[in-house]
Amino acid sequence: MKFTYLLSGLFIMLAFTVAKAETTTVCTLISDVQTAEVLVQEGDCAKRATAASTFKIAISLMGFDSGILKDAHHPVWSFKEGYPDWRKVWRNDTDPQNWIKHSVVWYSQQINIRLGEEKFRNYVTSFDYGNADVTGDAEQQNGLTRAWLSSSLQISPAEQVDFISRMIRRELPVSDEATEMAIGLFDIGLQPNGWHVFGKTGAGLSQNPDGSPIKGQPWGWFVGWAKRGDRTIAFARLTHDSHRPAIPPGFAVRDAILAEYFARENSF
Repeated sequence: MKFTYLLSGLFIMLAFTVAKAETTTVCTLISDVQTAEVLVQEGDCAKRATAASTFKIAISLMGFDSGILKDAHHPVWSFKEGYPDWRKVWRNDTDPQNWIKHSVVWYSQQINIRLGEEKFRNYVTSFDYGNADVTGDAEQQNGLTRAWLSSSLQISPAEQVDFISRMIRRELPVSDEATEMAIGLFDIGLQPNGWHVFGKTGAGLSQNPDGSPIKGQPWGWFVGWAKRGDRTIAFARLTHDSHRPAIPPGFAVRDAILAEYFARENSF
């Protein structure tokens, strides 16, 4: 009997938790790249969160501009024991195209290590990227490998859209060739309403005031741009989960944005 009551209590607690669990859209922001006209603005678009894998857009620019990255298929680097291998596919040989396709953390880290601390910091500062803090975890001196992974580097949706817009307008301090090479890595494809979408998902843990991670309450990002005819728009959506979601939050954000704004005609 006691076991039955205990089991019933656990089910009630689980049902209550599920009922309370939710995904909150922190911000959705869409603007015209050339005119800076705001087309959609919902929520707190000044709220900063970990850059997570959306930072790969910036890393790709650094990689191509510095010559570390050559093209979509070079260099090819091999996985080594000790590298992050949260996904099985990360243990494979990886080139720039697959780095972005599979969001391979260790490939990002190896680009940054080859850049070195000074050059890496100078790029991020010159990009005016979020808070530009690449120190990494407190007192760990791991900025090259950790700064954007629920650590020191934080950015808001408004700053994401501004960064993307400046990249598309060729206002960042990198070569046009580097920009073109980087853009090619983020091609999502032509959508039903005629917009050609480019972008990057991202997901990372929330943090306490002291910088320590909060497990089970991730941020979700989808950041990018879209072209149709002679018009280009930049967009960013940030979400926050109160629990660990069934699918990666970045994928959920991406699918929602594509369905809401690019699967049917809109007023852009």
